[in-house]
Amino acid sequence: MQDRIALLIEKDRILERVKSLFINTDRKDWAEVVDDFTDQVRFDMSSMGGGPPAFVPAVEIAAGWEEGLQDITAVHHQIGNELVTVDGDSAHVFCYGIALHHSPRARKGTTKRFVGTYDLDLLKEKQEWKISGFAYNLKFVDGNVDLA
Repeated sequence: MQDRIALLIEKDRILERVKSLFINTDRKDWAEVVDDFTDQVRFDMSSMGGGPPAFVPAVEIAAGWEEGLQDITAVHHQIGNELVTVDGDSAHVFCYGIALHHSPRARKGTTKRFVGTYDLDLLKEKQEWKISGFAYNLKFVDGNVDLA
């Protein structure tokens, strides 16, 4: 029984870290985004044409997102259907995700919607879970895809 309770607590801590990443991104709190990651992250945005998976410093990921989202008035991520597996000090989270980008200045519709899934790997460092792998698997984009 104790092992089951400990596992549930760890899964909750893991999901809190994952949720933190998306909330901090929506808030454009780039220092906190960096803190949600390990120093180096296996980063894969290839489903969106972002090149092959690579190990990228967390500060570079946050800087890229800051630049890419600077003209977007509001960003909103929603995740669900989370599946969490834990193996000692490592974990994996699969979840569905929707991201909305809103720009009231756009002429052809104010919102762009991304729909896909995430595969996230986490490591426990100094009793804290950090995201060490981030893969986004785009299913489709709709709305004003250029936010023009």
